[in-house]
Amino acid sequence: MKVRLPFGGKNANDMAKKMQNMQEKLKEIEEKQYEGRAGGGAVKALVSGKIKLLSINIDSEVINVEEKDILEDLIVAATNQALEEAFEEKEKISQEVIDFGF
Repeated sequence: MKVRLPFGGKNANDMAKKMQNMQEKLKEIEEKQYEGRAGGGAVKALVSGKIKLLSINIDSEVINVEEKDILEDLIVAATNQALEEAFEEKEKISQEVIDFGF
């Protein structure tokens, strides 16, 4: 009588290939950059797929000392938008791993 193990033979090779593919996708995401914009593009935040803030770009027209609070809010909004985009892409790949059975 033959006993089939769920991770033996071809199934194990297929699983290993799928895991390697998912790991490559995660690495690609970490190497990508995501941009968030606020204030109609007056404030831009650039983050990496490793969820690190890389840069902030502020249009000189929105720099007004009297409206410092507004500018700070725009920076937070742009940064959060970029971070959410990066996180969502990582989450999508992570969910594929979970759905795969790991």
